[in-house]
Amino acid sequence: MSQNVYDILTERGFIEQCTHPEEVRELLGGKEPVTFYIGFDATADSLTAGHFVALTLMKRLQQAGNRPIALIGG
Repeated sequence: MSQNVYDILTERGFIEQCTHPEEVRELLGGKEPVTFYIGFDATADSLTAGHFVALTLMKRLQQAGNRPIALIGG
């Protein structure tokens, strides 16, 4: 049996606090994929470490079978 992506993200330090963690864990470990988005403001000169963390999170969730949407705009 594979590990829940919520547990993996917690172990790796992506989740420090969460409202209703039991519900989020159940949602991320469910049988149906979750669609999620992360938005980026492209008006800055460059990306930061914070952007990298968000992209890494996006990749982890996608590898777990969820559907990412990246929004880039100003």
